[in-house]
Amino acid sequence: MSENKEEFNKHNYSADSIQALEGMEHVRMRPSMYIGDVGTRGLHHLVYEVVDNSIDEALAGHCDNITVTINEDNSITTEDDGRGIPVGLHKKEGVSALEVVMTKIGAGGKFDKDSYKVSGGLHGVGVSCVNALSEHLKATVFREGKVYEQEYERGKAMYPVRQAGDTDKRGTTVTFKPDSTIFTQTLEYSYDTLASRLRELAYLNKGITVHLIDRRHKKDDGEFEGETFHSKEGLKEFITYLDATREPLMKNVIAFEGEKNGIPVEVAMIYNTSYAENLHSYVNNINTHEGGTHLSGFRRGLTHTLKKFADGSGMLDKLKFDISGDDFREGLTAIISVKVQEPQFEGQTKTKLGNREVSSSVSQAVSEMLTDYLEEHPDDAKTIVQKVILAAQARHAAQKAREMVQRKTVMSIGGLPGKLSDCSEQDPAKCEVFLVEGDSAGGTAKQGRDRAFQAILPLRGKILNVEKAMTHKVFENEEIKNIFTALGVTIGTEEDSKALNLSKLRYHKIVIMCDADIDGSHIATLILTFFFRYMKELIENGHIYIATPPLYLVKKGAKKQYAWSDEERDSIVSTFGDGSKIQRYKGLGEMNASQLWDTTMNPEFRTMRLVQIDNGTEADRIFSMLMGDEVPPRRDFIERNAIYANIDA
Repeated sequence: MSENKEEFNKHNYSADSIQALEGMEHVRMRPSMYIGDVGTRGLHHLVYEVVDNSIDEALAGHCDNITVTINEDNSITTEDDGRGIPVGLHKKEGVSALEVVMTKIGAGGKFDKDSYKVSGGLHGVGVSCVNALSEHLKATVFREGKVYEQEYERGKAMYPVRQAGDTDKRGTTVTFKPDSTIFTQTLEYSYDTLASRLRELAYLNKGITVHLIDRRHKKDDGEFEGETFHSKEGLKEFITYLDATREPLMKNVIAFEGEKNGIPVEVAMIYNTSYAENLHSYVNNINTHEGGTHLSGFRRGLTHTLKKFADGSGMLDKLKFDISGDDFREGLTAIISVKVQEPQFEGQTKTKLGNREVSSSVSQAVSEMLTDYLEEHPDDAKTIVQKVILAAQARHAAQKAREMVQRKTVMSIGGLPGKLSDCSEQDPAKCEVFLVEGDSAGGTAKQGRDRAFQAILPLRGKILNVEKAMTHKVFENEEIKNIFTALGVTIGTEEDSKALNLSKLRYHKIVIMCDADIDGSHIATLILTFFFRYMKELIENGHIYIATPPLYLVKKGAKKQYAWSDEERDSIVSTFGDGSKIQRYKGLGEMNASQLWDTTMNPEFRTMRLVQIDNGTEADRIFSMLMGDEVPPRRDFIERNAIYANIDA
């Protein structure tokens, strides 16, 4: 009994055994809880958190200019011309208000409704979180004719806030260097990623000017790389930018800005000749890619108003079936932006708006805006209804094609595609399927794989470009039907004909494996376009990967080593010395089964890239540009981003 008691006391779960992690310590111990992850996305999120403070000043009417600079060492400097963070003594904490804002989680003016009616930022973790995850941060405040500064190391103040001179400027400057012990994958900032978000913020907050400067690169004229983002018309210009690679059905953007029931609502929309529905929604500058009450309010207002107009026009009289909500949104690009004082977020990634009162406000705003527009632009109104009728006809054709896919999908194993070489494992979480370009490479992959958990689905040539195809053509395509059937997913419910049912997804890793050449890149992009337009949830839930086969095999005598880039190849050749032989792999079929397994399929040694959507609106624009009808922007993009492409005249 005494031994048992001693053993109990040794492992007793008492108050003393609770490790209390407060504030900054907890951020450093669990960074992903605050910024999502400690990879590329989390690294860039640090910048957004600091910029959000400046945007809040702009929303409150006190800031016109924001500058973000990527410094030579990949540290970041943000500057604004706002009021400057207060530096006076904080009564409760006994230190400067600046130090409180920088070192206390949840501190800041945005929690004071008198200071900020509406604030951006995801969940208010703020600049203190950035401070905690930086090896060094310096805050400089220009306020009331004085300059104040304070520096921090890993979130801890190095000295009290001090006065550092006089000034006629006002605003706040923050320079921070992310902590390499936290961000172990990379510390390198992507200019394009930051540019996309800052451009978005300029459109969402018209009138402010946002500068981006990259001190790591100089242009031919000796100036640093950079851009300035400014929008006079807000969402109206945003829509024009997003839809630049699509053919518009009308000359005018339908736009509305106003306040409904105390909620500021801004909407812009336009119809184009494509078959995709592209709705982008924002709350307090946050891209709510899971939608929410503001998006449902938009859909309800749009459907109700257009249906009422179409019925009254008599254009639906000869139609033998009902129009659905989907029909009114085919070929529609729209942006919905609302400002909510106390947003309630839900959903898997906490980016789905839950405030019920927002739905009716947006619905009313859209209904009034659209009614006025249709009355004032009868030609556009007629064009929209004609587009809706064509969409309804195509939907009925697509429904038949979809039902064929459904019937094949719900059948037993005997109903799986004949080309699929399945795995023996039954737990989807342990299974992966490789979508392989061509029968030859597919055959090699089948021989090299681990049959226990790896399945192979060879795809014949280039799959259909879904960006330019009507929906029923997509579901009739044999290769696409095989993908649906192999994955076990179904599409379409009574409530939403485009909803994806992932409950019977057969593989939790779906790997696109194509040749490392131009054709392979094109095929991979076609497949990604299909997933983005018809199975976006698979990307959002982290199921889509791209395999990275090596480009070279370097051999000298008994020594051999694979290389995934020209730089890696040159380094290996330099190490091996004279007499090295280089084999360039132009396709997967040039490898034997064991080589493909060793380099590309073996979980212990392979490198796979997880496909993520960092910015939904920018991803929509790029897919439209790459796979749509407009050639010049696609050509420009390829010339700027190609690794091994030779552009012919």
